[in-house]
Amino acid sequence: MADDLTSDKLLIREVVENWVVWRDSADWERFATVWHTDGWMTATWFQGPAEEFIKVSREGFEAGVNILHQLGGWSGEIVGARAISQTKMTILQRASVEGILADVVCWGRFYDFFEKREGRWAIVRRQPIYEKDRLDPVDPAAVLKLDPGLLASFPEGYRHLAYLQTKSGFKVKPALPGLRGAAVEKLYAEGVAWLAGASLPGEPL
Repeated sequence: MADDLTSDKLLIREVVENWVVWRDSADWERFATVWHTDGWMTATWFQGPAEEFIKVSREGFEAGVNILHQLGGWSGEIVGARAISQTKMTILQRASVEGILADVVCWGRFYDFFEKREGRWAIVRRQPIYEKDRLDPVDPAAVLKLDPGLLASFPEGYRHLAYLQTKSGFKVKPALPGLRGAAVEKLYAEGVAWLAGASLPGEPL
C-alpha cells in the first residue's frame, strides 16, 4: 500500500541520516542500532563486520582522526522486507600530508542493502561508491607537492582520499566501486539480486 511504502522510505532515510549524525558525533551506542547484527561495512580504510567498524571508528575518534560526512539526495527501492538505498554523500577528512595540513573531499554515494527484521529497518551491508575527489591545503598560501607515482596508483574516484589515508598510516583497499566500471556494475547486479530474494547481500568487499 502507498502509505506503508512511504512510511518505510521515511524510516530507511532516517536510518541513513542517523548513521552520519551518530557516527560523526561519537554517539557509539546509538550508532550500533543502525545495523543488523550481521551488518558489514566497507570503506577505503576498513572492511569487516559492523561491530568491528564501530570499535575502530571509536578508537580513531579518540586518537584524533578527523573524518566527517555530509548527505545529499536519496533514492530507495523496496520489495517486501528488503530495500536498496542510495544516498549522495561527501566524505571530508583532514590530516597532515607531506608535512602540510590538508583537507580531502570525496563525493559519491552510499549504496546500502537494507532488511526489515522484527519490524525494524537496518543496514545489512554498506558499500560506498567513490565518484571523484580533491585535496587542498588548509592554508591557501601553502604549496602541497604530491608523489605523482603514488597518486596514480589509486583509483580515480578516491585517488586523493587514498593518498591522504595512506600517508596517515591506513591500508587502503584498491578497486572499490566508482562512477563507472565492472566493480560498480557488479554492485548494481547484487542489489537487484538482493531485492529478488538472494540469500546474501552480494559479496561484501
